[in-house]
Amino acid sequence: MASYTLEGHTGTWEVVVGLEVHAQIISKSKLFSGASAAYGGAPNTHVSFIDAGFPGMLPVINKECVAQAVRTGLGLRARINLFSRFDRKNYFYADLPQGYQISQFAHPIVGTGEVEIELQDGTIKYIGITRLHLEQDAGKSMHDQHPSKSVIDLNRAGVGLMEIVSEPDIRSPEEAGAYLRKLRQILRYLGTCDGNMEEGSMRADVNVSVRKPGEAFRTRCEIKNVNSIRFVMHAVEAEAMRQIEVWESGGEVVQETRLYDPSKGETRSMRSKEDAHDYRYFPEPDLLPLILEQDWVDDLKAMLPELPDEKRARFCQEYGISYYDAGVLVAEQATADFYETLAKGRDGKLAANWVTGDFFAAMNRTGKSIENPPVSVEALGQLLDLITDTTINGRIAKTVFEEMVETGKMPTAIVDENGMRQVTDTGAIDEAVTKVLANNPDKVAEYKSGKDKLFGFFVGQVMKAMQGKGNPALVNEAVRKQLG
Repeated sequence: MASYTLEGHTGTWEVVVGLEVHAQIISKSKLFSGASAAYGGAPNTHVSFIDAGFPGMLPVINKECVAQAVRTGLGLRARINLFSRFDRKNYFYADLPQGYQISQFAHPIVGTGEVEIELQDGTIKYIGITRLHLEQDAGKSMHDQHPSKSVIDLNRAGVGLMEIVSEPDIRSPEEAGAYLRKLRQILRYLGTCDGNMEEGSMRADVNVSVRKPGEAFRTRCEIKNVNSIRFVMHAVEAEAMRQIEVWESGGEVVQETRLYDPSKGETRSMRSKEDAHDYRYFPEPDLLPLILEQDWVDDLKAMLPELPDEKRARFCQEYGISYYDAGVLVAEQATADFYETLAKGRDGKLAANWVTGDFFAAMNRTGKSIENPPVSVEALGQLLDLITDTTINGRIAKTVFEEMVETGKMPTAIVDENGMRQVTDTGAIDEAVTKVLANNPDKVAEYKSGKDKLFGFFVGQVMKAMQGKGNPALVNEAVRKQLG
């Protein structure tokens, strides 16, 4: 793959990106309290005294959140640390009522790992994971509810977060997008985060710097809380171009936190970048260190679902489909399950072609989802069976499928009601061929004088005469025989 670079007036620049992804943990209750962790609800209704920062309230660790972090670490092929510790990260903000965030700093629950990404040209690349640590989310400040005041909703305060920090291995907007899509896919397969960026349950802080090829890293800037993959990709490019302009004009990039403005396609300064000492980290006095047993970790590992990379390889091997098609089918767990149910005991390639072709097109057209599909897996399976046993041909199948989408009827009913069964009677096919050849003597003469391409014309005319119901293989054979 050609490496991604940007051109300035002093020459070529390379982009260096690292991502910090905040993923909300799927759990019924919050990380340190029994309050509901469900999304939505009336403002400030999912709040316990702990989340509201009342004095004297003691946090209690949620075991399921710990298990979800371990599952995620295992899915990222990362080291699980049997000893980890919570720390207080001190800063004041209106949506953080305690005045500090309980996080992990010196001793995270998950260590180094990696994520395999695939780029558009088929290149495979591995992005290193530095760490995954647990922390509590802050509340939400809203500045558009009152003309002169900001309001605070603490429903999100205390919800469990996994912060997944990558190595600075990403070198282009495309790689950043591929990494985020793959990470979200893994989290969804594991059931540890729903990955809904529009609801804020997965957000990315984007660290960007630029350098001349071969140089050491230069100063980076962090773009906070980007909530869509597309915006992350745009933010990388916009910030890289800004930094190149600063360096090339003789200035120096200052380490700072910035925001991305999608309407203007630019980043703007938010505040100077804090370092660890600015947060005055110290061990959380109200929580003991977290000590895990290896047997418990092993049990969680044994119960992990099949992950996308393994499922893709198995689909290629078991169902004989291409690596590309398998990648499309395993993109979402529900799609992979639908395909596998359809393909069991059938032609895997035929099933893949129908799912990725007509079925996906029908989903887009009707606005339906794989969970509420335009046709059921049983109905589509019956259609494939009718093709396989030559009751109908591929052309008729497309017509039947459209009616299935519109009416909800099963394919056998549609075929029988409309007299669509394929003609396999060789006598009837021979008769149709004879008529077509008799009606086109000039074309027959041209064919016999060497115009081989006219063969397709004769087949088309026979199929037309038989209203598309002729068995294509038998029609081809009959035309060839009578012309020969």
